[in-house]
Amino acid sequence: MKKYLLACLSCLLLSPAMAGIPIQFWMLDNGARVYLMEVPNLPMVDFQLEFDAGSRRDGKGNSGLAQATAMMMSKGIQAQGNLAALDENQLGEAWADLGAIVGANATLDRMSLSLRSLTRPELLDAAFELAARQLAFPAFPGDIWQTERERWIANLQESETKPSVLASRAFSQAVYANHPYGAETSAESLRNIDTQMMAEFHARHFVPCRARISIVGAIGREQANEMVEQLLASLPSGSSCELLPLVDEVKPLEQARRVDIAFESAQAHLFIGQPGIARQHPDYLPLIVGNYVLGGGGFVSRLTEQVREKRGLSYSVYSYFSPGQHAGAFTVGLQTRPDQAEQAIEVATNVVSEFVQNGPTEQEVQAAKNFLIGGFALRLDSNRKLMDNLSNIAWFDLPLDYLDHWTDLVDKITVADIQQAFARNLQPERMVTVVLGPTP
Repeated sequence: MKKYLLACLSCLLLSPAMAGIPIQFWMLDNGARVYLMEVPNLPMVDFQLEFDAGSRRDGKGNSGLAQATAMMMSKGIQAQGNLAALDENQLGEAWADLGAIVGANATLDRMSLSLRSLTRPELLDAAFELAARQLAFPAFPGDIWQTERERWIANLQESETKPSVLASRAFSQAVYANHPYGAETSAESLRNIDTQMMAEFHARHFVPCRARISIVGAIGREQANEMVEQLLASLPSGSSCELLPLVDEVKPLEQARRVDIAFESAQAHLFIGQPGIARQHPDYLPLIVGNYVLGGGGFVSRLTEQVREKRGLSYSVYSYFSPGQHAGAFTVGLQTRPDQAEQAIEVATNVVSEFVQNGPTEQEVQAAKNFLIGGFALRLDSNRKLMDNLSNIAWFDLPLDYLDHWTDLVDKITVADIQQAFARNLQPERMVTVVLGPTP
């Protein structure tokens, strides 16, 4: 019986990937944008609210403010009318009693608040009532922030003993310069942050007209609309919806730069790269397919062939693009013996340069497309993965039928498309190279 139930559950979880699920979209009167994928197989629903309140909005000297605000939203709720305040423990117990999961997270571009609940009316209604309070009236208790801040600072200090972290930070700062993408949270910036700043950050960014809500689960449009309106009802609206200040774009590098960091470690940590593209860039798909050939395809990539297989310079070498609202970094990374670092840099740089100049072969492109298209269903085989895709469609204003045509778009990409996209967007002669390891 147990095996039978597990088999049925597996079928339910996998079924969304077997057929296209239409995305419904509408706007509320308050300006909130709602995206819905109805998945009726399981009696559960996932909601994700996103605001333009990522760390790019921290402000100079306040790195960590968005992350701190997200973290502290689960530490208690203010009293409203006849509803008593809830401290951190009481709030956690309330969510546990409902069997629901709620969370908040801040990335470079956005702050996300997620809710997962069963669709039984008595549970779903209570979960949304509690979520609406937590969204609109977080308490931001000062004593808890002091404790969390010291724990955070201790973790940062510990991370400074890890060579991979130090090398990654140096690379990020060299690539992004003064752009907010390159700002690093520090003990100093955290000590600048207090709970009043969090409350002001919350009030400034959490307004309905800026909300993008993604919904996946066993819920129809009418009910979803009611839930979203309930969720946003207590947030400020009206005149609070002026446009946020524009964030400058990431500036391209003017010349090559080498950053050497002395650090006693068994391996030298190497990063090579530059600003890449934003997610909405028309070259996004050709670059993703091409990067599978260059360094994203593991053991079948060119970097692995030249750096690892032919020369034994590193166990693992990779490359990737990290596009966001602005141009995220293109990164090549590897670790090697300190005495082989210069050779590894030369080989990796030559591989990238040759690829940018000449592109991949027909055989390489077909293998990349076969892998990406063949694995596409695995990107949609659970509600969580559907939510990840839906929220990206919502955030980056992608077409509602984007998932329906993704495999066709990938299949149409040619060798020339990839070569031209890499030539337009990468300049190997102007990349940053970070080397962290023992001084030769």
